[in-house]
Amino acid sequence: MMDSRHRLQQARAQAGYASPSDAARALREINKNTLISHENGNRPLSRKAAEKYGRLFGVDPGWLLFNGSLGGDGAEAAPVNLMPSPVTVDVPIVSWISAGELGSQDSVVNLSDYPTIPTADLEEGEWIALRVDGPSMNKISPPDSIIFVNLRDKRLVTNGCYVISDETGRATYKRYRPNDNPPFQPASYLDIPPPELEGAITIIGRVKRSMIDM
Repeated sequence: MMDSRHRLQQARAQAGYASPSDAARALREINKNTLISHENGNRPLSRKAAEKYGRLFGVDPGWLLFNGSLGGDGAEAAPVNLMPSPVTVDVPIVSWISAGELGSQDSVVNLSDYPTIPTADLEEGEWIALRVDGPSMNKISPPDSIIFVNLRDKRLVTNGCYVISDETGRATYKRYRPNDNPPFQPASYLDIPPPELEGAITIIGRVKRSMIDM
């Protein structure tokens, strides 16, 4: 009979994640090292952890803990109840040069040419991912973070974060501060000046998620 660690491995695989790393990349609530520890038995699976994995992987937490036999209070645990797994989409990771080209009306950027990262629970939209280079937004996204940009969301919201480009096609990631000049400002713990933007500004899309591997 499988124990809880093997049932967790099975649930993760059946949810479509080939490894703990894949699951952690797609599901921001999962810490890769913690999941590995639960799967190899180095860390006991708590009820709270089972509830989280059950929700994310679409299985009954009682099955993860007790294999549908006895619950912690001696009562019979619920049978496995497969629930809809979080919707995962493959988001293309593009270069900053390509992101700038997306602001052009005659853009010929083919997003299918880029490698992708599986990501869950994104709102409806058209998404790209970019790797952050530099500390100008390190209050929100430290260097080497991956940001997810909804190309269909161009509404300007105070303190919202956006990828923008200027007339030279140079793309940058900044926070919108309408009362500042310029209105797109760094969000950094360092004293970093605002970007020098040339001509009209194009909104590429709004940044709705930022994540970094620990």
